[in-house]
Amino acid sequence: MRIYIFLCLICWARFGYLNFQSNTTGVSKDPEKKRTCLEFTKLSAMNSLKDLFCPKVKINLLMYSRGNAKCAEPLFESNNSLNTRFNPAKKTVWIIHGYRPFGSTPVWLSRFTKAFLKQEDVNLIVVDWNQGATTFMYSRAVRNTRRVAEILRETIENLLIHGASLDNFHFIGMSLGAHISGFVGKIFHGQLGRITGLDPAGPQFSRKPSNSRLYYTDAKFVDVIHTDIKSLGIGEPSGHIDFYPNGGKHQPGCPTSIFSGTNFIKCDHQRAIYLFLAAFETSCNFVSFPCRSYKDYKNGLCVDCGNLYKDSCPRLGNQAKLWKEELKKKTEEWPLRTTAFLDTSSQNPFCTYYFALNIVALSETMRNGSISFGLLNDLGDLEYSTLYEKSKPFDNLQEVKILVQFVNDIVSISRICLTYFQSTNPYCAACQYKIQSLVLKSLTYPERPPICKYNFVLKEGTRVDLQPDECNTQME
Repeated sequence: MRIYIFLCLICWARFGYLNFQSNTTGVSKDPEKKRTCLEFTKLSAMNSLKDLFCPKVKINLLMYSRGNAKCAEPLFESNNSLNTRFNPAKKTVWIIHGYRPFGSTPVWLSRFTKAFLKQEDVNLIVVDWNQGATTFMYSRAVRNTRRVAEILRETIENLLIHGASLDNFHFIGMSLGAHISGFVGKIFHGQLGRITGLDPAGPQFSRKPSNSRLYYTDAKFVDVIHTDIKSLGIGEPSGHIDFYPNGGKHQPGCPTSIFSGTNFIKCDHQRAIYLFLAAFETSCNFVSFPCRSYKDYKNGLCVDCGNLYKDSCPRLGNQAKLWKEELKKKTEEWPLRTTAFLDTSSQNPFCTYYFALNIVALSETMRNGSISFGLLNDLGDLEYSTLYEKSKPFDNLQEVKILVQFVNDIVSISRICLTYFQSTNPYCAACQYKIQSLVLKSLTYPERPPICKYNFVLKEGTRVDLQPDECNTQME
């Protein structure tokens, strides 16, 4: 299996590493001339070949801000003075790529920097360690991760002298970059403000002790997105909160055949990046559900977020920090560690929309049944939902709460469409079942008011279209 993974990595042409060049790189010596934009180190497969005989590790720090969002500048000038665009009072985001066997620039990097700066006014630093990540020897790239962290130590200590704060540092690491972020966090004794791990690398890190990989003690808050735990990513929880989209194994829309080329190898792994980006670029909240396992989540055993966080569920992406803040308010046992699950769609922006459906039945005969549920918008379009429910949702209960998911966001709901099927008895066209109340609440957008329907009857196997009532807050 390890040989297979190694061969896959060698065939994979899209990931990254290390370069700390002179601060004068890309800067004109003549102050009257316009500054030249710094660029990510451009290497090729020939550099990977050279690395077999003459290994090198260098990093280059590319600094962006809203004042130079399209043109990277050096963090420190030629005289070792701090770039005037760097504001020590602002949050500083560090982006660290992963393994790049063919030396290419990460295809997602430019989009990532633009999206972040559009959303937040921060100092943004791309840690380009392409020379060190570009090698045919994956094990060498793994060893280089600690060297990169040690080189970053000096830079960070210099920034602290200039008034920056570890608490304002947010490290975002992809694959091997996630573990580099963890090693930096260990150097500074877990005082970094936040680390986000985007599918941290699994090969040579899985089942290793906490001091040999990204771990939740490496920062005050560590959130991790796992999208390829069966191959290139690590499976075990590593953060304060670990998100497992689609179970963390196979991402919808990714190729399932090796004949798809390199995309077959990297698509699941890279999906963590594109989910994080989608959370920036859309208004969708990627809500997830704390649960013991993906199986329990799919069976509807984790419909809400428990008593600690009633108003909203943890959100994948930059909003994951809201979960930390709410937990710290409501419990003295921080840090609590959470695994959370969600399902996504197959195409960008990958968002789906969750509701909690609560039904109170008056008919005791409503047992071992199931429902089909859909919503009609004001344009007359009907969309049916995915239901996360136990096999016997009404078994021994008069009330059931079901997690409901839609592919599209339905804002203006004109009708609620329900069909009930009794599974234990023969079909009974004349059978009727009295419902006391139905409450539908958006979990993706918890600020939206719920919609309700009271005192209606379901006929077995017959769809009923219900016009929503104004919700009675005493009955919710």
